[in-house]
Amino acid sequence: MTVYFPKKLPYPTVEGYSIKPDEAIIRTEMESGPARQRRRYTQTPSKITVKWTMNHEQFSLFEAWYKYHSQEGAEWFYITLLGGLGLIEQEARFTQQFEASLLNGLLWIVSSELEIRDRPTLSEAEMDILSEINMRDLEIMNSRLHVLVHNILPINLN
Repeated sequence: MTVYFPKKLPYPTVEGYSIKPDEAIIRTEMESGPARQRRRYTQTPSKITVKWTMNHEQFSLFEAWYKYHSQEGAEWFYITLLGGLGLIEQEARFTQQFEASLLNGLLWIVSSELEIRDRPTLSEAEMDILSEINMRDLEIMNSRLHVLVHNILPINLN
C-alpha cells in the first residue's frame, strides 16, 4: 500500500528546516601517500529536519496518520518537501519519534527528522547547461520559445 502524507496537513515550516546528506564516500587512510576515497552508493540518502505548526484538528489527524498509516514512523511515505528544485513530492520516513509542544494553548509545534532516499536535483545535462549559460539569457530564450510555440506556430498551421 502506498502511503501519502495527508493533504490537509501543512507543509513543514522554513524555520529550522535543514537538509543533511549522508556521507556518500568511504575514505581509507593509507600507510603512506594520499588517502583513498570511493563512492559508497549511487543514491545518497539525506536527513531533513522538519517542523510543522498545526491547530488541534490538524494535530489529531497527524497523530492518527502517524500511528496507523506510517506505522509509528516505520513506513516510507510520500510527502511534499522543499529542496533546490522547489516543492517536490519525495519518498520519506521518520528516523525518530516526533516531538510535539503546545504553543500558547492554541497551536501544536511538531518536530522530527525525516530520511529521504534520494534528493531530487538537476540532471547532469541540465547542470551543464546552467553552468554555461547566463540565467537572464535562458529566461529570454524561454520567453521567445513560448511566443513561437503558442502564438506564431498556431497561426502558420492554419
